[in-house]
Amino acid sequence: MLPSANPAVLFQRLDDGAVLFSPTSEQYFGLNEVGVRIWTLLPPATTSLDELVLRLADAYPEVAVETMRADAEQLLESLLEADLVLPVSPKP
Repeated sequence: MLPSANPAVLFQRLDDGAVLFSPTSEQYFGLNEVGVRIWTLLPPATTSLDELVLRLADAYPEVAVETMRADAEQLLESLLEADLVLPVSPKP
């Protein structure tokens, strides 16, 4: 399962990426084009990291899947640390 976008976070597309803003923490976070793609692939667009990486691989066939997975995991970890995404809830 993937974390989901925090509904309190504002997303604004820019020419070369996007910016996320958390009104709660008053923190800005910049995304490049790949980061924007990952953000838009968060649930409900995809439900697993494997699915997200496969969709990225379709968009960026010149990038090794292992590199894409590592980069996506790193971005998701950064977004979690900044409370810009909501962690996956454990199933009962």
